[in-house]
Amino acid sequence: MDARRDDAACWLDDFCLPSAVPFAMVSGAPAGVLLVGLTGGIASGKSAVADRLAEQGAVVIDADVLAREVVAPGTPGLAAVIRRFGAGVLSSADGAPAELDRGALGAIVFADPEARRDLEAIVHPAVRARAEELTLAAEPGSVVVQMIPLLVETGQQDAFDVVVVVDVDPGLQLDRLIARNGLTREQALARVNAQAGREQRLSIADEVIDNNGDLAALRVATDALWRRLTRRQARPAS
Repeated sequence: MDARRDDAACWLDDFCLPSAVPFAMVSGAPAGVLLVGLTGGIASGKSAVADRLAEQGAVVIDADVLAREVVAPGTPGLAAVIRRFGAGVLSSADGAPAELDRGALGAIVFADPEARRDLEAIVHPAVRARAEELTLAAEPGSVVVQMIPLLVETGQQDAFDVVVVVDVDPGLQLDRLIARNGLTREQALARVNAQAGREQRLSIADEVIDNNGDLAALRVATDALWRRLTRRQARPAS
């Protein structure tokens, strides 16, 4: 049931609405690589599944992690953000390089759709390029898992050999989100409703991971998924 790093769908805040610019990823994978899209609602446990798949040997590419990397101190992405939004979106500790203040930037872009589109135009192409670079670097025989919270909303399901959805009962999802983020029930519900519905996600799933139990049960289910993926990867191309 772990949702430690299982964000709402956005690198900048605990949730974001579907973007006009698809967040990621690539148009295809190298020969001999199985490309898996991993998604699920907020607080569903995507990150716990991704972490376990990585332990088993998958190459995991997390869109939100990449989005943080491309605006790290010293990157062209951060320079572009400063040019557009000004130095007021930076924070720094004594002696440390200036970093992006996500709270300050979030206050701007979540209140201004045009500002958000400008930010997406900076971040998303850089994320796509980095994701493609990592995917193309995967060795033949690899299982590459791209974790994309807004996979359904951005219509990317056809780009993958396998789409995996981490599923959780809506009531339990709300309870976990409230406990994790310290939200009111109304705030949590607003974040859940900002994403695709449960049925929408399940309708595009090739594999479904049930996360209505505890972390041990989730690991068992993920290990079984890994065995299915590796069997599929070993299957000769038709």
